[in-house]
Amino acid sequence: SKSPLPRQNKPVRYFIMKSSNLQNIDISQQKGIWSTVPSNEGKLNRAFSESSVVYLIFSVQGSGCFQGFARMGSVIGCEKSQDWGSSGFGGVFKVEWIRKESIPFQFAHHLLNPWNDSKKVQ
Repeated sequence: SKSPLPRQNKPVRYFIMKSSNLQNIDISQQKGIWSTVPSNEGKLNRAFSESSVVYLIFSVQGSGCFQGFARMGSVIGCEKSQDWGSSGFGGVFKVEWIRKESIPFQFAHHLLNPWNDSKKVQ
């Protein structure tokens, strides 16, 4: 299937998605899906509907690296997946992986997040 076309005159949004383990990232890369905790769903769905494109940058907690990035491909639905084996996750949504590579945080230390007290992005 083709990627959704960027919607004109709308902002691009970026989110750091933290995973508790590398297995979840591997499943996402193989199946083109992701799931997050319910408290994140509203923010992501709003960003998907109000933005030209939503990029998700993935990192495993404690790894010191980003594991790659993907484009959000659909709103988050009600259907849950057993792939992650945790009842704490919400609905599944499509992601299109753009880059699958381990990138150390030190390569992004020049990036600061103005919505998080200008802390380093990691």
